[in-house]
Amino acid sequence: MISKTSKRASTFVCVLFLAGTACADEEMDQILETAMPYMHHSCGSVIETYEDDEEGIAQIVRLMAMVSLYNREIDVLQAVPDETDRSLLKDEFVEELEDACDDDPGMLLAGAVDLAVKETMEAFE
Repeated sequence: MISKTSKRASTFVCVLFLAGTACADEEMDQILETAMPYMHHSCGSVIETYEDDEEGIAQIVRLMAMVSLYNREIDVLQAVPDETDRSLLKDEFVEELEDACDDDPGMLLAGAVDLAVKETMEAFE
């Protein structure tokens, strides 16, 4: 079940990491407003609810990751300036997200994404 997360999360990583995270407060407010209806989902419930909508799950993960990066004040382009290293972030993020969700499918997806962002960025320090 969680292995589908890797397919969906990879879309998020490509878009997010190429775009950086330098968001104005107004943009972040809009992202938060868009993400709020999904914050109650666990790793398992988001896949059950949106099982036929890979792009929908990717969008939810993308939103939660943007919130996590913003809250942690991480600009991926600045933190990992090497393009080759940034391409490795995707695999690391997916692995960390799968680990978090496999360990606890009932974990809130936002928490699992935040943990995956934290662990991923620590791996590249």
